[in-house]
Amino acid sequence: MAGYTKTNITPPRWLLAELTYACPLQCPYCANPIDYAKHDSEISTEDWKRVLTQARKMGAVQLGLSGGEPLVRKDLTEIVKHARDLGYYSNLITSGYGLTEEKIVQLKEAGLDHIQVSIQASSQELNDHIAGTTSFEHKKQVAHLVKKHGYPMVLCVVIHRENIHQMADILAMAEALGADYLELANTQYYGWAHANRDLLLPTKEQFEEAEKIAQAFKETVAGKMKIYYVVPDFHEDRPKACMNGWGTTFLTIAPDGVALPCHSARDLPNLDCPNVNDVSISEIWNDSKAFNFFRGDDWMQEPCRSCDEKEKDFGGCRCQAYLLAGDMYATDPVCSKSPNHYVIDEAIESARNAALAENEKPLIFRNSKNSKLLSN
Repeated sequence: MAGYTKTNITPPRWLLAELTYACPLQCPYCANPIDYAKHDSEISTEDWKRVLTQARKMGAVQLGLSGGEPLVRKDLTEIVKHARDLGYYSNLITSGYGLTEEKIVQLKEAGLDHIQVSIQASSQELNDHIAGTTSFEHKKQVAHLVKKHGYPMVLCVVIHRENIHQMADILAMAEALGADYLELANTQYYGWAHANRDLLLPTKEQFEEAEKIAQAFKETVAGKMKIYYVVPDFHEDRPKACMNGWGTTFLTIAPDGVALPCHSARDLPNLDCPNVNDVSISEIWNDSKAFNFFRGDDWMQEPCRSCDEKEKDFGGCRCQAYLLAGDMYATDPVCSKSPNHYVIDEAIESARNAALAENEKPLIFRNSKNSKLLSN
């Protein structure tokens, strides 16, 4: 992995189409950028068709349709139909809010392969509090409808301090809904989750207890339900191999057409991320500054440069390094070898103290008003 050359750039395999930042939910851990309200333009249906066509021609095979809430786009069915005609395996990543039986039928007829529905908690009160919207009963109805129309029931629950105590109930709910797959996604602390980290980050004890419950349940449903438990970075001593390496597999297109090596990359300075309205997907992937910035390992500082694990984790997450260490070239502070690892310990301690405080500050919910306030 010593550096890279144009001859060893592999084509993108996974295209994440963030169709819109609009969303009826207000989740305080949303992965959309804090300043999303500034990026309120959206590329057209024909633009999306062109993007899908160009990416498929390069070799992309997996398509994630995301947001915001992708159901907000009135042309979603048309985009799905185009994806099917091109031969993509398409996955709708949705809150389920606003998804009706009629819409499921339309999407299935258009060729949608997969629907992933998110639920915020196992109780109506907590789900609706976290989502900032009355949505719990509707989400459960959607889960049944997805199953009714022949899709595997894929459920995603983002785990954090507000709901981690419900782990056993979340698992029971997933089983009752007939889930075939359950993703227990511990919160990744970027964007809105970073702004709310003191209120969302569980203690290591909470995480370990929840993991123990999940593992025990996993054994009881073996063969009936597959459970994926996404480990949180802050309680590990090595970072994840973010995006399977920069510019190797994943391509994200934001609602306004900006092309990103990962969905959080627009927060990094001086990347000069290109727009699909200006250049082709091939030029973006192969020639742009943004996608070549962290390819290979020539950019690495110590201790990554001489580390025998650098081809496993690729130095960790560039966005997390910038967010926590102020240097996007730095070793991800999650790594115990990082000279900035102390910021992880400080974050854990700060969250623990916040949990013990008598007057805990309120969550900052993801909405246009807060986006404008926080980005000014």
